[in-house]
Amino acid sequence: MAKLRMIGNKKKNGIVKLKIVVEKLQKSLLMVKKPACDVPEDVKEGHFAVIAVDDDELKRFIVPLNYLTNPSFMRLLELAAEEYGFDREGALTVPCPPRELERILAEQWAKEDRENRVGGDNWGGSSKTLVKSC
Repeated sequence: MAKLRMIGNKKKNGIVKLKIVVEKLQKSLLMVKKPACDVPEDVKEGHFAVIAVDDDELKRFIVPLNYLTNPSFMRLLELAAEEYGFDREGALTVPCPPRELERILAEQWAKEDRENRVGGDNWGGSSKTLVKSC
């Protein structure tokens, strides 16, 4: 019984940590008030840049903001916060092999695509992820 309570507490603590990471990321995204010319042209409104880094391999992705709610992506954000902290400029950097991030984003895109076909909200168009190599 004590084991189950301990597992429940760990899960609850993990959820609390994820909420804190997401809140800090949202605040940092909202607080950045740089001129629009500092944002690369390929980063459209409602998107953000992410760089997946694994040893010498890195790849840049342009990701819709709604992907921030994906549980796998949220775990990457937590890892990024632990490894790099929050005081970084430029694209969000995550410690993840680019292929793994591609898989996570592709799963999210496929999920949204299925929901849109079944009659879910389209949110004004396709949210297909743009992938750019660094």
